[in-house]
Amino acid sequence: MEENKPKYEVFIVNTAQYYTLHTKKYGMRKKWQPVDQNEVRSFIPGTILEIYVKPGQDVAAGENLIKYEAMKMQTILEMPFTGKVKEVNVEVGDKVSKGQVLILLEEEPVE
Repeated sequence: MEENKPKYEVFIVNTAQYYTLHTKKYGMRKKWQPVDQNEVRSFIPGTILEIYVKPGQDVAAGENLIKYEAMKMQTILEMPFTGKVKEVNVEVGDKVSKGQVLILLEEEPVE
């Protein structure tokens, strides 16, 4: 009989601690991972229209990296910090999926 008892798990919200039952779907969810600032990813499926940078190129914060179209909207992704382009993983005309890594970056060390 004991093995059929539900197992309560600790669930923490801010500083409050709750004991709850998690669903099977909750247990199978994709775990949250912190964002890697050195990866430029597509946030929605789309098509690459223009690429403004090349591997090895130094780029200042705010400069354009890539332009892509998704849902009839054109989006220009900008450099989040001053650094260097390590890799460009797409070409003009490529179809990209959500979350695909488009460009890898390297941050310049602060002197």
